[in-house]
Amino acid sequence: MTAIVQPVSWALTLALIMLAYLLGSLSGSLLLGRLRGVDIRTLGSGNAGGTNALRTQGWRFALGTVLIDIGKGALAAWLAVHWMPDSTRAWAVYVAVLATVAGHVWPLFHGFRGGKGAATLVGALAVAWPGALPVLLAVWLLCLLSTGYVGLSTMLAAISLPLFALAASAGAIRLGFAIAVAALVIYTHRGNLARLRAGTESRFERVRVFRRRPEKP
Repeated sequence: MTAIVQPVSWALTLALIMLAYLLGSLSGSLLLGRLRGVDIRTLGSGNAGGTNALRTQGWRFALGTVLIDIGKGALAAWLAVHWMPDSTRAWAVYVAVLATVAGHVWPLFHGFRGGKGAATLVGALAVAWPGALPVLLAVWLLCLLSTGYVGLSTMLAAISLPLFALAASAGAIRLGFAIAVAALVIYTHRGNLARLRAGTESRFERVRVFRRRPEKP
């Protein structure tokens, strides 16, 4: 009986990981863009994510984009948490989360050119590792209010995940997952790093609360 159950468990695990990737491939900005007849990868920064959607299409379009991307991450993680076999669930849930983010970055349905995966990761973490999410959001928000740089804020938030895993003694599986997430987010934001070094990175000045005010003459 065990000889039969084990291959079935692995087959179900693989199927759920593949499903997670396919869900990740449903890009919010590109799906909504088709309704408008636009491809935001040809506009602004060329990225199919929420920030470029906001800059090029307005806040309503960006909100729809982010909701879809967060939702698909949450759905993929929920399916993994509830349907992964007991024998593989401990690690397979996090592989499914990575597959979902990879689907967003390299979407099968959109020529393997997608976004950077931050919103999808937030949705997935809300289900798979909710205790880590407040820390990441706090780091992201603090950096954004201080600098106005969305990309830098996202990278620092991702880097904080392995540190949180170590501080919380989250275990080897979650630590490995956190390191993989940080590496993937930094990779997808390599263009932001280049622009930061060159001093050409765009920033949202209006959200910079913690900044030095110009002295009055």
